[in-house]
Amino acid sequence: MSSSAPAVKFENILYEKKGPIVYVTLNRPKVLNALNQAVFAELKAAFEDARDDSSVRGVILTGSGDKAFVAGADIAEMSSLTASQMQESTRRSQGVTELLENLGKPVIAAVNGFALGGGCELAMACTIRIAAENAKFGQPEVKIGIMPGAGGTQRLPRLVGKGRALQLILSGEIINAQDAYRIGLVNEVVPLTNLIARAEAILNQISSNAPLGVKFSIDAVNKGLDGSVSEGLLIEASLFGICGGSEDKKEGTSAFLEKRAPKFQGR
Repeated sequence: MSSSAPAVKFENILYEKKGPIVYVTLNRPKVLNALNQAVFAELKAAFEDARDDSSVRGVILTGSGDKAFVAGADIAEMSSLTASQMQESTRRSQGVTELLENLGKPVIAAVNGFALGGGCELAMACTIRIAAENAKFGQPEVKIGIMPGAGGTQRLPRLVGKGRALQLILSGEIINAQDAYRIGLVNEVVPLTNLIARAEAILNQISSNAPLGVKFSIDAVNKGLDGSVSEGLLIEASLFGICGGSEDKKEGTSAFLEKRAPKFQGR
């Protein structure tokens, strides 16, 4: 595929491809990059394009400005929704977070500032989370009469454990970057000025590896967590077998034996 931006004209996000990396930036700084259904629709289109472009090896997701990654949902939009509309809305939002989580390519959340509600949920759907020192995380939905609806009740316990997750969800507490790191919500904390560079370094390291191996490793972890260890091992064995018949495996093992750098093609 071409490495040009998708045909969709984005109004709420910035979408840029630089070499093998796609940069998706929430771009509503006046409302701290708050999420509404228009934003979710644009995120869906952007990530589908990144998924389908074979030249793309990974994505960095971040927010405009230094105050917020995503400060939460657009409360003004939400306040007028009926119960059935709320359910439809959250299913669309969940579809986007599932797309991120199962993209088959690493997605790094570069969290600058507030990641609250839907912002925290977007970050949790990413493969890896890097937080700037000024980042803050929370699921404060109970404070406005609702609950997490874009995956927070499912992904937070898987990342930090049931007890910590319930405390955060039920209290609506907002925690800083160091506390998020301590409980396992984020992978690293770095100075704000180094945030994107660190995300790029991680993606470049991953991108030097076999694309199929990366994709199937993500698949095995995600699918395996939904069942027992025995079920996960069956998934792992199946995907390991597929890797075994790939051109990447032939190239990788040959390169190792010949003491040269591999040239993976993703097939």
